[in-house]
Amino acid sequence: MKQIQHLIDNESVAGTSGRTSPIFNPATGEQTGNVALASASEVDAAVASAKAAFTEWSEVSIARRTKLMFAFRNLIADNADEVAARLTAEHGKVTSDAAGEVARAIENIEFACGVSEHLKGSHSESASTGVDVYSVRRPLGVVAGITPFNFPAMVPMWMVPNAVACGNTFVLKPSERDPSAPLFMAELFCEAGFPPGVLNVVQGDKAAVDRLLAHRDVKAVSFVGSTPIAKYVYETGSASQKRVQALGGAKNHMIVLPDADIDMAADSAVSAAYGSAGERCMAVSVAVAVGDAADPLVDAIKVRMEKLTIGDGADPASEMGPLITREHRDRVAGYVAAGEAAGASVVVDGRDAEFDNDGFFLGVTLLDHVTPDMTVYTDEIFGPVLSVVRVGTYREAADLIADNPWGNGAAIFTRDGGAARQFQQDADAGMVGINVPIPVPVGYHSFGGWKDSAFGDTTIYGPEGIHFYTRPKVLTTRWPDPAGSSVNLGFPTNE
Repeated sequence: MKQIQHLIDNESVAGTSGRTSPIFNPATGEQTGNVALASASEVDAAVASAKAAFTEWSEVSIARRTKLMFAFRNLIADNADEVAARLTAEHGKVTSDAAGEVARAIENIEFACGVSEHLKGSHSESASTGVDVYSVRRPLGVVAGITPFNFPAMVPMWMVPNAVACGNTFVLKPSERDPSAPLFMAELFCEAGFPPGVLNVVQGDKAAVDRLLAHRDVKAVSFVGSTPIAKYVYETGSASQKRVQALGGAKNHMIVLPDADIDMAADSAVSAAYGSAGERCMAVSVAVAVGDAADPLVDAIKVRMEKLTIGDGADPASEMGPLITREHRDRVAGYVAAGEAAGASVVVDGRDAEFDNDGFFLGVTLLDHVTPDMTVYTDEIFGPVLSVVRVGTYREAADLIADNPWGNGAAIFTRDGGAARQFQQDADAGMVGINVPIPVPVGYHSFGGWKDSAFGDTTIYGPEGIHFYTRPKVLTTRWPDPAGSSVNLGFPTNE
C-alpha cells in the first residue's frame, strides 16, 4: 500500500503523529493506501519553514516569479494524464471529468503567470505642491489553504498560484480522502525550481485545520467545503485576526421556462446534476419547471438518464463514477428514501441500480413533485439526485432562489431575452447562467457565491484572489526644492 506523507522544504517528510487515515479506490471499495495525519507540531514545522522562506521569496523579482510559474504550468500540462489518473483512482470521477479538472487548474496557473500586470500600483504626481502619492500591493506572509475532496487538483490551484506569485509562501492541507493528486502537483511545483519552503503540504484532518486556524504566523486562510465547516473556519480564523475566505455549500437551481428549448435544458440538467456523481458545489440539484415546461422536461430528463453508463472512472465508456466513500453513498440513498416518504414521486430510483463489485456506486435519481419543505430540497445532498419543483410563474421560481439560504449558482433556460435579462437582476446568487447550467467563471474572473455559500473577505481566484493575498500600502513623498539642494543636480544658481 502506498504511504502518503507530508512535503516540507521540498522534501518528503514522514508523519510522526502515529495517526493515519485509509485511502480507497471508490470504484472497487479496496483500500489502496494510508495518509499520515499531522499533529500540531508537524503543522508548526511546515509553518516555520514557510515563514523562513517568506523573507527572501517576497523580495524575489516579479520577472523571476513569473518564469518559475510558467515552468510550473508547463510541468502540469506535461503531466496532465498522470494528475487525472490519480484523481480517478482516489476520487472516482471519470477520465473526462478528471481531464477537465486539470484543464481548469492550468487555467488558474496561467492567470498567475500574468502577475506583472496584476500587481501594478498607481501613482498620483503632485497631489500637493511637491508631493507625490503612490500605492503598491504587498504580500501578507504565510498563508494556508484547506481544500476539499471533490476537486483535489483544481481547488488548490485556485489558491497556490496567486498567493505565491504575489510573494507569499503557502501551506496546503488537502483532503485526506484523495491526497495523491495535490501532493504530486506540489512535487512538480518543487521541480519547477521554486525555493524550499515556498509551498509546503501537510496531510491531516481537523487537528491540522485547527492548528492552522490558531497559528499566529498564518496570516490568511482559504477554504472550500461544506457550509457548516466554512462558517467554522471563518469564525475561528477571524477570531485569530486572520484574513479568511471560506466557500461553503450550495443548492443550485435551474429554472426552465415554457418557451425553453427542452432538449437543451434536459441535456444540461443531466450533465449538471449527475456529472462527477453530483459531488460538485456548482451541481444543479433543483430543476424549477415553470408551467407547461414540467411534463416534457421530466420526460426528456428520464430518457437521457436511462442511457447513462455508470462504472469505474478508469473505463472510457463510463459517464459517471462512484461516490467518494461508502458512508456518503449510504447517506445520499437515505435522502432518496426520505424524499419518497415525504411524498415526492420517484421517477428514476438510483437505489435500484446494480453493480458488479463492492465500489461506492449509486445510480442516478430523479424526484418529481418535490416541495420546499422536504429534506431533499432543504439539504445539500452532494450526490446524483435531481429534484423537480413545479411552479406556475417565473416570479415564483425567482422567489424560490431568493428564499433559499444558499446563493452559489443559479441558471435559467429560456428563449426570451427579456426574461433572461430580468433573471440577471433577480437571481440571488453570486454566479448566474443564461442557458448555461454550471456558470463557473473562467480563471480571469473570480468564483464565489452569496449568502451561506461564502464567508469572508473576498471571493476566490482571479482578480479577487490577487486582492485577498496582498494588502495595499500607500506612500506619500515630498522632496526638497532641487534648487536648494546641497547635491549638484545641474540646476542654475543665482550667481
